[in-house]
Amino acid sequence: MGFVSTRFEQLPSRLRAMASVERLGKVPAMVIKPNDNPRPFLLWIHGRTADKELDAGRYLRYVRRGINICAVDLPGHGERFDSALQEPEAAFEVVKQMSEEVDGVLESLSEIDGFELERCAIGGMSAGGIASIVRLLHPHPFKAAVLEATMGQWRLSRHHKMFSHLSDSQFAACNPADHLEHWEEIPVISFHSRHDAWIPYAAQEEFIARLKQQYKDPKKIEFVTFDHTGAPKEHLGFGRESAFVKEVQVSFLAKALEVSMEKTT
Repeated sequence: MGFVSTRFEQLPSRLRAMASVERLGKVPAMVIKPNDNPRPFLLWIHGRTADKELDAGRYLRYVRRGINICAVDLPGHGERFDSALQEPEAAFEVVKQMSEEVDGVLESLSEIDGFELERCAIGGMSAGGIASIVRLLHPHPFKAAVLEATMGQWRLSRHHKMFSHLSDSQFAACNPADHLEHWEEIPVISFHSRHDAWIPYAAQEEFIARLKQQYKDPKKIEFVTFDHTGAPKEHLGFGRESAFVKEVQVSFLAKALEVSMEKTT
């Protein structure tokens, strides 16, 4: 049995009944919807070394609340597995490519019943969150964003392997925190552990502060933080706070996407 079918078959039966694996543009994706009725949706991007089938609990919570899911595989991950692209040194190219693939995913998704492109959100964890931020630096259709254990200010990680191949001028040209001139004032919710060993808390704290400075209504941005969650490296998920994080973000997006209670399943 291949990778895709193995991971898919391990999903809860209720989720499998609503899900299908599609090829959206060049990107393998899992789309989750209870029926063909148009509903808002979240485009979700997982973190490095993971895959789109990860976190069934997240997906079920969203669908129950009236929000469909399109979960995609990062380059080199999941269905397009490439061990070299899972190394830290490849992370920048993976993020860059994923951010450039988002529009193709949306274009293909427009041909699938059940997804309201005028009410969609983007989000991701770690590398997936970085890809989301990079895409949001340019004009886009998204109405809200969910960011987990990620960063928009890269300065504190300048010497990480992810950026080692970039010259100082190249790094300066792509650091999101310094290029917010086209960032649209959409609702954003971000989650981070203060003791994250892989992505510095201060990196996202500074990014969120910069966003708030340029928003006319900074209350559209929520930054939810924890001291200790018990998660590995305080980065891989949110440990004992995991259920709380999912519930809060689902409620946040339901409000941002104007999901009425009648549309829940």
